[in-house]
Amino acid sequence: MASHSQDLKQRIKDGPADTPTPDNNYTKTKREKRTDMAKRGLRSLSIAVALPLALVLFDIYYFGSSRSYVALKKPLWFPPLWVIHTACMASNFLMGLSAWLVWAEGGFHKNPTALSFCLGELLLSLAWHPIVLHLGANWVGLILCLAMFGALAGCCQAFREVKPIASDLVKPCLAWTAFLAIVNLKLLFL
Repeated sequence: MASHSQDLKQRIKDGPADTPTPDNNYTKTKREKRTDMAKRGLRSLSIAVALPLALVLFDIYYFGSSRSYVALKKPLWFPPLWVIHTACMASNFLMGLSAWLVWAEGGFHKNPTALSFCLGELLLSLAWHPIVLHLGANWVGLILCLAMFGALAGCCQAFREVKPIASDLVKPCLAWTAFLAIVNLKLLFL
């Protein structure tokens, strides 16, 4: 036991040069702290918006071009394929922005169902393109649209409790999904 204690070395405390003091460069001004926080906020915002957009662009690239949808004899009020793609990208952009607003307020920690609704809507919207436009399964697409509408309504309600502006950003997505459900219903009878 005595031989082991002779081999042990005492830890030396760091010198004064390594500890933060007002004289050296370890302290930041309020402006620098706000700038750092703004950079982190901008980085998280860009991720929150870019991730859903990238997933939708991937979805559109691989499953969005449908010769069967273009070749259908559609009513005049049916949107062309490029309008569907653009509106889906805009909807996912708005959902990413509203989800970020809720996340920044700590809303997903306070209300975890909001995150479930948000992720559910994203997954349902990603599933719609390949099922309806690529496979032509319009019944399943209609069910997806109705489930997407329910998830968006849940997001709207949950986001309103945390950040009302985030809830307002979901409302155009609700309108688009309702219109998409009507288009999907009409596709069943063409």
